[in-house]
Amino acid sequence: MDKLLIRGGRALTGQVTLSGAKNAALPELCAALLTADPVTLLNMPKLRDVTTMLALIRHMGVEVNHPQDGSVLLCASDLNNPEAPYELVKTMRASVLALGPLLARFGVARVSLPGGCAIGSRPVDQHIKGLAAMGAEIVVEHGDMVARLSAGRSRLVGARIATDMVTVTGTENFLMAAALADGETILENAAQEPEIHDLAEMLIQMGANIEGHGTSRIRIVGVEKLHGCTHHIVADRIEAGTFLCAVAATGGDVLVRHGRMEHMEAVVEKLRDAGVTITAVEGGIRVQSKGAATLKAQSFRTTEYPGFPTDMQAQYMALNCVAQGTSKVTETIFENRFMHVNELVRLGAHIQIDGKIALVEGVQQLSGATVMATDLRASASLVIAALVADGQTQVDRIYHLDRGYDQMETKLGALGANIERVHS
Repeated sequence: MDKLLIRGGRALTGQVTLSGAKNAALPELCAALLTADPVTLLNMPKLRDVTTMLALIRHMGVEVNHPQDGSVLLCASDLNNPEAPYELVKTMRASVLALGPLLARFGVARVSLPGGCAIGSRPVDQHIKGLAAMGAEIVVEHGDMVARLSAGRSRLVGARIATDMVTVTGTENFLMAAALADGETILENAAQEPEIHDLAEMLIQMGANIEGHGTSRIRIVGVEKLHGCTHHIVADRIEAGTFLCAVAATGGDVLVRHGRMEHMEAVVEKLRDAGVTITAVEGGIRVQSKGAATLKAQSFRTTEYPGFPTDMQAQYMALNCVAQGTSKVTETIFENRFMHVNELVRLGAHIQIDGKIALVEGVQQLSGATVMATDLRASASLVIAALVADGQTQVDRIYHLDRGYDQMETKLGALGANIERVHS
């Protein structure tokens, strides 16, 4: 397996261009299942999860053309196999996003229960509950969700869906399913992430009737059919936040191209409170820092958007490890999302865990060591810590990193980091 070798101590300077958002690209690939017309997605990131999703929809019978220019051309006119088998989805929880589009267009689906990072329970019961309200019958058998329209129905029907919790993939599934349902669907307690907004905008380009996306209440009026479109995937705000934290820790001056401040206000606010200068400029976000020695530790609590994102918890914790003072990090979304703590401690961090709370006491210097990535965002936190550690750090199992970051070592190297991918 590949690993990263990183020697810390270098400031980051220059420009970095963000890739398309993983959490927008995956549902938008599934949205192409809703029409027989060609769909073109631009700004597609080069990620392991994207490769997996492309393999999955090819398996279903979708024609996929993926040139090297960052675009993907899709045509689901001959889709003949509406199923997502375990062999193709065991590494990626986003596979559940195929359920709604397949039911809406074909009336049947078989989707294996999804896998992904081992950071906590990701129940699909909200998906099942919402689609059942729209007239689907779904049973779980032999590890698969087997879905079909209720007897006598030829299409899904509009419904009021109020989930028990805010669910991003649930909101996305319901958006796609409702676009082709008979009548009106109201989503209460809907997720508000920018990726939800981006998916809705793509569906609107395809002819969907949607309003309220980006708020907690979304209204969809189903249409008879959807057509093709060309859609540019929104820039990845989590990749942006990761680079902001990296520059904050190492010191330096970097333009994060295509970054949008309004998509990451909670993270920006915490970084500014820590002593980092962040400015919205033409073309993106400029981040300036004098390095870890000048940073003040910040406490935060993860919560649903627009609050502090759970997907930035590990990266900001790495920053707190070398900031002045003690901070309290409270994780409210996933119960196992402190698995990076033991690896940060191997680098010399002072962290204590008490249930959902991590107490982080900043230290003057981390020390390079061999560490192991345990999930996607944990791997990013180890990279940030390694960039400021004394000596060399080896980060193993970086296939986790490749699931959600497009050529991170290349982008960091262009900013001046001493980082190398080693193939083994």
